[in-house]
Amino acid sequence: MVEEKLLEILRCPVCVQEDKGLLHLVRQTWLICQDCRRKYPIVDDIPVMLIDEGDKWLAVAEADLPVPPPAVK
Repeated sequence: MVEEKLLEILRCPVCVQEDKGLLHLVRQTWLICQDCRRKYPIVDDIPVMLIDEGDKWLAVAEADLPVPPPAVK
């Protein structure tokens, strides 16, 4: 589980330059940007905040995100 303090400071790496880039936690395994809707998986309790990873899940609906997320390659 990701600590609450970490969730408070994490921001979307794409949106943080122009918007707030706030993220919200979904089903304890995904962080979703409130601005651009990119989705970042949490794998082994570590948020994977890579832009390429967020881009991969952009078109996937929140309800269709796999739990647990697949391992990052």
